[in-house]
Amino acid sequence: MQSYTIGQAARLLGVSPDTARRWADAGRMTTHRDESGRRVIDGRDLAAFSVELARTGAGSGEEDASRTSVRNAFPGIVTAIKLGDVAAQVEIQAGPHRLVSLLTREAVEELGLEVGMEATARVKSTNVHIDRV
Repeated sequence: MQSYTIGQAARLLGVSPDTARRWADAGRMTTHRDESGRRVIDGRDLAAFSVELARTGAGSGEEDASRTSVRNAFPGIVTAIKLGDVAAQVEIQAGPHRLVSLLTREAVEELGLEVGMEATARVKSTNVHIDRV
């Protein structure tokens, strides 16, 4: 059976390794030691935990986030804005991901987007939505 290290589990769950470690220490995630002495999580246990985490929303860090039907969220920082007369292009760096959204100039102005500001890119199908944090 596939096993995952705390760091790998954290990446798959979308949390920091420290958070995953705290969950394991508190008994929320079942771990054991592998032959090398590393703490690991069995794949089936991690899958069940991730489903429960998504179902309850516990630990997502988005308790105060706006409600939306778009599930693929990439929190990051605005790195570039190119304004045209009608349209705009907004770039967000979300960890290793660079996301670019084409939206109206009016939307950029209403959101008050600026380079250096925290924002979330939400991706649904081929559209990228920008939420101000």
